[in-house]
Amino acid sequence: MLEEQGVVVAVEPGAIWVETVRASTCGACQARAGCGHHLINQQQSGQRARLRVPSREIHQIGDTVTLALPEGALMRGALWVYGLPLVLLFAGALLGAALPVEAVDASAVLGMGGLVLGFVVNRVISRRNRHNRAYQPHVVASGDDHCQAVEIRPVSK
Repeated sequence: MLEEQGVVVAVEPGAIWVETVRASTCGACQARAGCGHHLINQQQSGQRARLRVPSREIHQIGDTVTLALPEGALMRGALWVYGLPLVLLFAGALLGAALPVEAVDASAVLGMGGLVLGFVVNRVISRRNRHNRAYQPHVVASGDDHCQAVEIRPVSK
């Protein structure tokens, strides 16, 4: 489970809007001086993201909540978003290379067509799964029950 903390910024029936702050993930890496990810994280660190999260619980504006997303959902989403267009790009390019066309580069045309088809299929799938709870973050218990720790010390004489 991937977890992120956020603050409730709006409440509506059946859902809350949560604002999270994007943190940098490259702080301790030894290769950060020459890494492109470090530069991207430097630019995006501290940016805020607002998410609509379905919730049946009662929340107030300003509450801190913990959001969770199953790791499998993130991996499946990444495979669809990155993998499908890439596979269709190569399939189109290979098909174009096998065709006996001399006038145009069929490999490039069919490769780009496969890439665009991959983007269109992803758009259709994302719209179809828009309300699928398996791909949406949900509020989890933070473990904070608002109790204070009490330290008991023996009385010294």
